Amino acid sequence: MTETETGFAVRALRRLRYFHGQLLGARDLQREQAYLREKIALPVRYLLGYGVVCGLLVEGVGDHHDSAADTTDESAAKTDESAADTTDGKDRRRRARVRITPGLGVDDRGEHIVVRRDCDVDLWEALPPDERTREGREVTTVWVGVAYDEEAVEPTRTVFTSGCSDSSDCEFGWTDERHRVVVTSERPEPDQRCERCPGADDDRDCEHPVLWLARIDEIDWFRPVRGHRIDMTIRRPFGRRVPTVITGINWIHGHTYTIEEASALLGTHKESGGLRVAFSDDVRTDSLRRGVVDIQVIEGGAGRNADSWFMGGAFQDLPETEYTRGFRYRQTTREVLQDDDRVMITVRAGFLLDRCCRPVDGTHVGGRVPLIDGEGYTPDSCPVPPGGVGPWTSGTGAGGDTFESWFFVREER
Repeated sequence: MTETETGFAVRALRRLRYFHGQLLGARDLQREQAYLREKIALPVRYLLGYGVVCGLLVEGVGDHHDSAADTTDESAAKTDESAADTTDGKDRRRRARVRITPGLGVDDRGEHIVVRRDCDVDLWEALPPDERTREGREVTTVWVGVAYDEEAVEPTRTVFTSGCSDSSDCEFGWTDERHRVVVTSERPEPDQRCERCPGADDDRDCEHPVLWLARIDEIDWFRPVRGHRIDMTIRRPFGRRVPTVITGINWIHGHTYTIEEASALLGTHKESGGLRVAFSDDVRTDSLRRGVVDIQVIEGGAGRNADSWFMGGAFQDLPETEYTRGFRYRQTTREVLQDDDRVMITVRAGFLLDRCCRPVDGTHVGGRVPLIDGEGYTPDSCPVPPGGVGPWTSGTGAGGDTFESWFFVREER
């Protein structure tokens, strides 16, 4: 039986077969070690996925220290030529540093990236010299990540050498598996693959060897990096794929609006109004069909005195492109709201398909999806999701489900 050039692009799995009296050399043991490493990496790569498993948070160094404390910091006291600025005759130290906390990640090849203790990073020193300026000005945005790395350690004197070997008197006896920090001013390419299994192309060189952890914006190279400049929402959580979720809405869940405010929000009398929903990634425009969104009004009162009805509406200004990152749904009838009404909003996320034809993960966990503009909404408890990174989004990881939300109406505040 012969194998063609196309197929499942994975290294041949050849296992060492022991027998009595067998002579084993370094090459045999190295190949057996490679076999075992590949057998471990295969299910991780294709069954479990890759990304940040835990930890690996990025924090500013010196963010909570005054300038006097920064002055005494030994790492900040370096005054080499690359870290000094003599503008106005004054030496100024570059103080833009971040700290990567301990944690575990897995790269696209199945290699484990372990950060065992806090890792301080001088952003200027870590940034490649050819990426420090653009159009004659110093860059102010960088991306920070970690990648798997290894180094041969512990030199050991050889007992004997083979006549056909180039081995020296000493060889490194161990391989230290470690990580390296990557800082770049070039925007990393996102992973938009829909399928984790390889095709005809050999994927031995993983496409995404760096786990990107944060983007640092508006850097002042001579001041500590403040927390609000660090955006960790770009990090990829561990898994086979990153689900598309709802990242923002233009109404406050559970809020009480006046009748006038609610009418403006729904677009009752103004064509520019309407409910807006934003997604984390592309959603197929053709999946935004009639019936996906419902607006139900539950009239004021209790028990049998309360009545409900569905408000007529339609999607507005949908793009002619194949994908969209959000939609606007506006009331198209003239029904009006009354005091003590409750407006129920339902988005059937299981019918919204992303670029990989998978359903949007739409469960409105805790009612904590923030406003699209990011202002005016702070939950009383659990302000950030369990991972401690970024604002809440919809989704539980299961995919599909229904996004539900509501707000109340009062005649006056």
